[in-house]
Amino acid sequence: MRFLDIILSGIGIVISLPIMLLVYLVGLFDTGKPLFFQTRVGKNKQAFTLIKFRTMRVNTDSVATHLAKSSSVTTLGSFLRRTKLDELPQLFNVFLGQMSLVGPRPCLFNQTELINCRFERGVYSAKPGITGLAQINDVDMSTPKKLSRYDALMLEHLNITSYFYYIFSTFLGRGQGDRVKTD
Repeated sequence: MRFLDIILSGIGIVISLPIMLLVYLVGLFDTGKPLFFQTRVGKNKQAFTLIKFRTMRVNTDSVATHLAKSSSVTTLGSFLRRTKLDELPQLFNVFLGQMSLVGPRPCLFNQTELINCRFERGVYSAKPGITGLAQINDVDMSTPKKLSRYDALMLEHLNITSYFYYIFSTFLGRGQGDRVKTD
């Protein structure tokens, strides 16, 4: 699927570049630092730097989204999360081979329960992805055991049809992403 990842992420970058530039410029006024870089767990539990548009205030603790307070999310960030535009810069992660379009969402190294559950199920044999079975079914990182089951199931049955199904389902708005803790 690497060939498809390269082609589709390249096309996605070219098509979405005007949107990314606009979000970047608006983000300068929102937080002053529109891009967010964070170390995440990748294939074989190797670290890589995930790129996203910033949706939370600059001084927000580096925790899993479901542990972050909703007051940390900026107005622009709320819009970016709802529309999933905050994920667009990850197309560069895919193009560079650090991620796939489809795969388990990369977690933080401090999410030890999720890391252990995924390791037990062999999930780290695959590259992390922007979307997948768990994401389109609203299963997030707040339920590590359930998420790791969905991730393993997806990887076990991943083929060209399901690859495109997950991408199109996400593109058409299925799934809500990780929910932020209410204050």
